[in-house]
Amino acid sequence: MRKFAAAILRLFGWKVSVTVPDYPKCIVCVAPHTSNWDFILGELAYTSVGRKAGFLMKDTWFFWPLGSFFRAIGGIAVPRKRKGERSLTQVVIEKFDSVGKLTLAITPEGTRRRTSDWHTGFLRMAYGAGVPVVLGAIDAPSKRILIEHTFEPSGDIDADMRAIKEYYRPFVGIKPHNFTTE
Repeated sequence: MRKFAAAILRLFGWKVSVTVPDYPKCIVCVAPHTSNWDFILGELAYTSVGRKAGFLMKDTWFFWPLGSFFRAIGGIAVPRKRKGERSLTQVVIEKFDSVGKLTLAITPEGTRRRTSDWHTGFLRMAYGAGVPVVLGAIDAPSKRILIEHTFEPSGDIDADMRAIKEYYRPFVGIKPHNFTTE
């Protein structure tokens, strides 16, 4: 599968650079997220270097037959409206605590539309679970997918988010008008 993924990316002119260690547990923060192609490119890129990541996706995508496919490649359905006592953040922290290896890819924007209101749950999850955040970027004009920076959450969510947005500032999404770090 690794060679197949790499071949597809090469065929379409995409280059992948992954220089961070293959941590046993981490969250991969992926931005810009401006198109459904981001998911496909991210999966191909991570697979092309021999790694596997789970991902959170709204539950409305988990209909038959897509639901079975998404679960098979690591998808975790997230209900649009949470019911019950535990937050999604707490559920993910508990999952990290209960397993020996887990990589979870999350798009902080939470949407493909332009938004400056990035979700902070991934930082809370990483800090609560004591795992690093690996910053993955898709840069459409240069056709590069980069996973080259590890971010250690400090617990100061506002400061951490400012630093992460600053990191992503130079990158341009597939649909540039849908991305902002403001």
